[in-house]
Amino acid sequence: MRAATVSLLGCIFLAVPAVLAADHGPSIAEERKQALTIIRRYQADPFNVELQPQVQWVAQWTRDVPDIRLDLCMSFYKLDKAKKADGAALFTAMLLAQTALVLENPERRDDGIAQVQAGVEGMLHFYALLLKANSHDRQPYLDKLIKQRDAGTLTQFVKQHAPSACNN
Repeated sequence: MRAATVSLLGCIFLAVPAVLAADHGPSIAEERKQALTIIRRYQADPFNVELQPQVQWVAQWTRDVPDIRLDLCMSFYKLDKAKKADGAALFTAMLLAQTALVLENPERRDDGIAQVQAGVEGMLHFYALLLKANSHDRQPYLDKLIKQRDAGTLTQFVKQHAPSACNN
């Protein structure tokens, strides 16, 4: 599956502890603009293998710059039945959505709830595209989150569960 090409990104982001990240100063406007452009391209076409090196750069850059801090909440990432490649691609979608929120709204960089909300929504967007490609890749937990989103209760669910589940 084409999602396998993106699978490495989630692993890269989790594999190296933050203390080993490259010595990089605060982000600069040009980097933030470039990262946001790449994220938007990825969100429009996440199966485009040509974007993989660029998305990989965004993931590493996000780790390296001290002024981009993400609250990655793994409790919203319950994918018991997911193939490894799908799980990593869903994680990448979450990571990039949270990065976009912080880049577009610097005043929310310390707002863990808003970040988790953006990440969940980014993950659900990718999940919908994944299902279009293969309807057998259903994830009961993500289906539940989609129902909550469609019912207008996803934001309330995130606010209720993120503080304790994510240690925000």
